[in-house]
Amino acid sequence: MWPTGIAPPRRLRSGRVNLRHRGAARACRACAATSLDRVLDLGKMFAADHFPPLEVPVEADPAHALAMDLCRGCGLAQLADDDTVVAEPRGVEPQALRDQAAAAVAAVASADLLTGHTVREFGSPHGGTWIPLLTAHGYTETRTEPADLVIDSFGMMHAPDQRAAAATRAAALRPGGVLLLQFHTLPAILAQGQWNALRHGHFAYYSPTALTALLNAAGLYPMTAWEFDLYGGTVLVAARREPIEPDATVRRLLAADTTSLDPSTVRTLQTAADRQARDLRTWLENETAKGRRMFAYGAASRAVALFAHAGLRRDLLTAVADASPAKHGRRMPGTDIPIVTPAELVAAKPDRVLLTLPDLLPEVETALPALHDRWVVEVPRLS
Repeated sequence: MWPTGIAPPRRLRSGRVNLRHRGAARACRACAATSLDRVLDLGKMFAADHFPPLEVPVEADPAHALAMDLCRGCGLAQLADDDTVVAEPRGVEPQALRDQAAAAVAAVASADLLTGHTVREFGSPHGGTWIPLLTAHGYTETRTEPADLVIDSFGMMHAPDQRAAAATRAAALRPGGVLLLQFHTLPAILAQGQWNALRHGHFAYYSPTALTALLNAAGLYPMTAWEFDLYGGTVLVAARREPIEPDATVRRLLAADTTSLDPSTVRTLQTAADRQARDLRTWLENETAKGRRMFAYGAASRAVALFAHAGLRRDLLTAVADASPAKHGRRMPGTDIPIVTPAELVAAKPDRVLLTLPDLLPEVETALPALHDRWVVEVPRLS
């Protein structure tokens, strides 16, 4: 059963109490229901894709409400509101993402689902494409016509209108074709306390149950799925336009999805956010008090929320290195922490380097061998 009532007030970092009602006035992005529960509220947060030049004062950084709602109707976890309009500096696609894409295509091929001749891809703003992998299997790309194979790897979550986005992908699929849709699964986000997966521009956070309902409403039917370790838990679903009985993998994912529809469970992300921010700041304060030089690697969107929620400045974290040239000479939003090149990071001889994206560890260990014993993959927990 769904719990009722008003969520208890949350103490913000400013010391104020957030008394915002558990429900939001707008309709669900997927099913249009108006019964939405507020499950995570980060207050005013800096846009995760706006990296200001170093010379722009921190006080000039705009802040925007950042919160997650959970729909009682269909179970979709979703971004509550988004009034950000910024241009995102392009990142460099991590090797882990490229490796996972190759593994996914190989798995689909092994399942004999790479049939037909045309492919259409709905891309993600974060870059990366599966088209070269699929042209190697004899596919020809089309950008406007219905195709035998439709690809969406972390793309649909960026659509404010989820119902329309699912319908668009269904219309792009030829009869008898296959949709391959990859997503960072909400059960993994909950299990690992990945609260900073919430960000502006990411409008949906799918559980297997909510995604199945969304696809069904668009006339799409999941038939099989594959699981990957990327981002702590990624699922690739294969769906058709024709009604089909889901296989054992899909049935298992749906049967195991017992907590992501419960607002009280999803609200544990709030506890995880406050705890991790406190742990990070305390750890950095302790390390810098010992004279250690602390750096980070990965000017990623998740790091923006973490650094801002912890109230970090460069007296605690000297700099963040990133492989993207578009981010060099800029700083982390809401802080004075500069973004530097990997070469500058090595030259600084840091004592510790916090890796904001753990999936990058094999790649950075290979690329930056001088730092082999400096990496910190997880924020140390307070005792």
